[in-house]
Amino acid sequence: MALIEIEHLTFSYPSSYDPIFEDVSLRLDTGWKLGFIGRNGRGKTTFLKLLLGEYDYSGAIRAPVAFDSFPSPVPAPQRRTRAVLGGVCPAAEDWQLERELSLLGVEPGALERPFATLSSGEQTKALLAALFLNGGRFLLIDEPTNHLDARARAMVAAYLQKKRGFILVSHDRRFLDGCVDHILALNRAGIELQSGNFSSWFAGFEQRQALEQARDEQLRRDIRRLEQSARRTAVWSDRVEASKKGAADKGYVGHKAAKMMKRAKSIEARQTRAIEEKAGLLHNVETAEALRVAPLLHYADPLVAFEGVTVRYGGRTVCGPLSFSVGRGERVALDGGNGSGKSSLLKLLCGEAVPHEGTVRRAPGLVVSYVPQEPGPLSGLPAAYAQAQGLDESLFLAILRKMGFERVQFEKDLAGYSSGQKKKVLLAKSLCERAHLYVWDEPLNFIDLYTRMQLERLIGRDGPAMLFVEHDAAFRAAAATTVVRL
Repeated sequence: MALIEIEHLTFSYPSSYDPIFEDVSLRLDTGWKLGFIGRNGRGKTTFLKLLLGEYDYSGAIRAPVAFDSFPSPVPAPQRRTRAVLGGVCPAAEDWQLERELSLLGVEPGALERPFATLSSGEQTKALLAALFLNGGRFLLIDEPTNHLDARARAMVAAYLQKKRGFILVSHDRRFLDGCVDHILALNRAGIELQSGNFSSWFAGFEQRQALEQARDEQLRRDIRRLEQSARRTAVWSDRVEASKKGAADKGYVGHKAAKMMKRAKSIEARQTRAIEEKAGLLHNVETAEALRVAPLLHYADPLVAFEGVTVRYGGRTVCGPLSFSVGRGERVALDGGNGSGKSSLLKLLCGEAVPHEGTVRRAPGLVVSYVPQEPGPLSGLPAAYAQAQGLDESLFLAILRKMGFERVQFEKDLAGYSSGQKKKVLLAKSLCERAHLYVWDEPLNFIDLYTRMQLERLIGRDGPAMLFVEHDAAFRAAAATTVVRL
């Protein structure tokens, strides 16, 4: 297959003084199914936009193919889906569209409905199908799993596994394992390219970091030992030099002093080599310090109970009747397809006006911390945001640091943050809040792999009471004590 060649790519935003990419060179085969991973804010979406030619940069990008991107803009979404997709892939015939949609579990009747009336999952599947019908294109797919339920994720992964020629940005470990054959990792100190799926890459990455950590500790010990040897040699050298005065055999003493000097230089050279080797280690280590949460304890149990709850919109039953409860220390996950009413139940618990029947009983004085699906408009500096939300500013910024934020990010407006960084702001806010119950609606949308694993460990260790919705199967299996299926 043909190669996409990237040579000495350097880029930074005009409003920022820290480079996103610096002297990056890569060769990517257009036949690869390439998973693109890295911490939030490292530049994954920026890299895709550079390939699309949306930004000026220094260096060279040479591509023998044209690029298409997902998500692609949809002008006039009120049009029929068939017309919308026809604008994306004008050369495709109707039977081809129907075939691709069937592979993704979308009914043919969806083509006759207004695109705006499709669920977010159906829209994602329809746009992906149309993009793959554009022959000779290399697809740049940016986080397609957001808002897809578990069944839809498995279906999209199986669909992508049969395709060739794309870069896929995703943080869902099982999804990546199901559909990629190469990994492009944006590490702290550069970009790494490796054959295989996410699990094989991560196992190798962890092994390399463990070996470097062990070598780093060995070098630390060696450097301390050499420093002690250097001090002893210096003392001995001074004593020999002092013994020259009045010595009968000054030649012997001079020879002994020269030997001491030679040994001192040897120790200095070994120490320098050890320091240089140590300086080359652990540049890519991902520090994932433990996150903590301090939930409030409530005397009542359960904290909340749903009794025969049915959610209705426009006379249509969305879900229910449902009866379940969340007790102290329980972590209940709501599981169901897109549009099955999961978010509506969370909003109902949080006091929003959701049309329903049945009863939601909350323990007296229950304090709830809520993380919505979408970050919404955020602006201002992080410190100002913390003050406006009544948070402990030092704790809030410390949590963001543990989630991978560099200090320079605290000097930037929240409005310019990536989607993942904005979602981390909401999660950090929730972790700062002392609550009896933590209600999180798809908290991992846009969130990087390392933060997902940090949150899994936090929930397992601190055991807060939770009611949450999350389609990342690995996270749900690690975090939930009970799953309620809608």
